[in-house]
Amino acid sequence: MAELAGAIIDLVLSVLTARAMSWRPFDGVRARRRTTEFARGQQVAVPFRWEDVPLLLGLGGVALLVGGIGVANTMVISVLERRSEIGLRRALGATRRQIHAQFVTESLILSALGGLGGVTLGALVTIGYAVHQGWPWDLPPWAALAGVGLTVLIGVIAGLYPASRASRTSPTAALSAS
Repeated sequence: MAELAGAIIDLVLSVLTARAMSWRPFDGVRARRRTTEFARGQQVAVPFRWEDVPLLLGLGGVALLVGGIGVANTMVISVLERRSEIGLRRALGATRRQIHAQFVTESLILSALGGLGGVTLGALVTIGYAVHQGWPWDLPPWAALAGVGLTVLIGVIAGLYPASRASRTSPTAALSAS
């Protein structure tokens, strides 16, 4: 009886393994298989589940939104605290375009540093966890570049309002307020 149960378990394992191994993600994504413990301590490959993608994209979108709001808030405070500097630069001949470019560049640098830090920290945590679990890990370079690029794009968009607000500051009002 025990041999029959063992044979059935082996058959089920071979069918599940064959089915999991025949699964192919589309070429643009390199998905890794998760493993789970099975009845007799053996491991069975479980394919990546596409049902998890909307959840992960939603979490990433919320993180980007919060980061964009943080960059916009930081830049608005920077404009408010540097009104006298903006007024002085305008009085000395700086154009609105130059003031605008200065603040957009600052938001770009701020978001690029945040994106690089986030990708680095995320990669280290992911690799550390995978190594700890004994799993293979794969960090495609395009994913890291896309993460930093999207973060920079969100940062620049978030910096447009504070930059336009700074560029519209009149020199006399800014200098008299300080």
